Amino acid sequence: MKVILKEDIEHLGRMGDLVEVKDGFARNYLLPKEKAFEATLNNIRVLEHQKRLINDKIRKEKKDAEELAKKISDFSVSIAVQVGEEDKLFGSVTSKDIAEALAAQGLTVDRKQILLEKPLKELGEFAVPIKVQHEVHAQIKVSVIKAAPPEG
Repeated sequence: MKVILKEDIEHLGRMGDLVEVKDGFARNYLLPKEKAFEATLNNIRVLEHQKRLINDKIRKEKKDAEELAKKISDFSVSIAVQVGEEDKLFGSVTSKDIAEALAAQGLTVDRKQILLEKPLKELGEFAVPIKVQHEVHAQIKVSVIKAAPPEG
């Protein structure tokens, strides 16, 4: 029996796949648990239409993400940190600090999207990757600079 999967099923296929299974497996498991529906001619046409709509939506979202990535790449942030002797940082600059600096400039980025391998622990300029979408990445320039010493 041919069925169309409603969800990913290990060792069988992914959601939307048209698969051939034994009649008993389809009647006793897949159909009653609503994990699949029978692959009639009408259902196959509906599935193909839905796939086209989903692919169009994915293309549009990817295009929007690429535009956002281009916009993000134009940003650069400077983060002032306290330093000790020999310009050693007191602590480090994390993805949370970078997200806050970007938010101060009007760009909201979730700190989990900032792909910082390890916290920045020295002064200088760094190219930091940001994951905009599954396949779309951008880079911003982060400058870690010395903060003015506290007056006292």
